[in-house]
Amino acid sequence: MKLLCSRQALQEALGLVGSVVSARSPKEVLKSVRLSCDQNGLFLEGTDLEVAARAVVNQVEVTEPGEVLLPADRLGQLTRESPHETLTIETGENSCIIRGQDEEYKIFGHDPQDFPPIAPFEEEPDFVIKAEVLRDLTDKTAYAAAKESTRYAINGILWERQGKKLMMVATDGRRLAKASGPLEKASGEEVVQAIVPAKAISLLNRMLHSGDEEVEVKLSRNQLLARTPRAVITSVLVEGHFPKYDDVIPRDCDKKAKLNRLEFLSAIRRAALLISEESKGVRMEFQDGSLTLTSRSPERGEARIRMATEYQGDPVAIGFNPFFLVDALKVMNDEQVVFELKEPTRPGVLKGEGDFLYLVMPVSLA
Repeated sequence: MKLLCSRQALQEALGLVGSVVSARSPKEVLKSVRLSCDQNGLFLEGTDLEVAARAVVNQVEVTEPGEVLLPADRLGQLTRESPHETLTIETGENSCIIRGQDEEYKIFGHDPQDFPPIAPFEEEPDFVIKAEVLRDLTDKTAYAAAKESTRYAINGILWERQGKKLMMVATDGRRLAKASGPLEKASGEEVVQAIVPAKAISLLNRMLHSGDEEVEVKLSRNQLLARTPRAVITSVLVEGHFPKYDDVIPRDCDKKAKLNRLEFLSAIRRAALLISEESKGVRMEFQDGSLTLTSRSPERGEARIRMATEYQGDPVAIGFNPFFLVDALKVMNDEQVVFELKEPTRPGVLKGEGDFLYLVMPVSLA
């Protein structure tokens, strides 16, 4: 294997593939990146046996095809620190010599035949979605997924394809985020569901570049495959049954507040300045024309914030974890949002103008 490649393009590909590599794995091959090249370009692969990534570098001049398996951390450090625009890569037996204008490194690697095989994306995709739409859906839902819950299914994000629409749902049991977006193409009209792990979602976002770029997606019984012109990722799906999210979304809210999103976000952040670990809630008092947010903690003091709102319904006072509301408000794009409520012991529902819904459970302020 011998080639000349763009250092920046190599670094970008390593950033994607290297994010999959398991630095704590006892297996050296899982700490490594497989490089292979032919006349179609330089290909980089990494996997932790659950999630895998394959990226292509087209800014190369290949003199001799071949392959090598190298430690991801050392290769990444070298590529980041080199000041040169191009690098020459030449392999020997389980080793690699990398040269710049005034530098030369020899890195010892492993037998590339020991690298686990990565599933190819050879079939027709189930659907095609714009990168900007996919990123918007993941941004609006992934933060609400559970972190290492014993209910393993809610550690992932539910994908549900219905005709030419993709819906994503995430919950940790205390809040739920649901968003939908259009597909460019779709095969079949049947409803298809899959629970995608959070690590795969993070990797997907890293491989998205231009908003107009199209992402091809294939969902099998236990695997997700996604492809852009520069990369392919595969991921094992989360096993288990996702909660019946429609059953927990209230349909009988009789109190509605219309709020300026940025003003509401600012008010919540300011009210949260004086809360502590023991007093995590912010009290919200809704009444005709106004919203008053209050918080208090014995160690820090008290805060009281007022803002104008269009409110329909009887006055109500209810407590929420402010950080849960901040998470949703900062990923929304709407100028105005609607907060629907029923009573102090029932969840609130935050909605924007688009197809986004965020449910959050109240907290006790006693």
